[in-house]
Amino acid sequence: MDPAALAYLAAGLGAGIAAIGAGIGIGWLASSSMDGAARQPEAAGDIRGLMIVSAALIEGVALFALIICLLLVVLV
Repeated sequence: MDPAALAYLAAGLGAGIAAIGAGIGIGWLASSSMDGAARQPEAAGDIRGLMIVSAALIEGVALFALIICLLLVVLV
């Protein structure tokens, strides 16, 4: 098989897995944050702040994975 074709396949699979992983991670994050805010309404502000920071980190990792996938296609 051609190396360029394998690079395209790997980039597509990697981008899909990164998007799915980010979606699952943010879903779990939001679910846990809602549970915590429901159990302790007075801590909802702190929970919201931590949730925003965590969501940004998850999105950063997903964006990094997508950039690596695009570089894989461009460099091959």
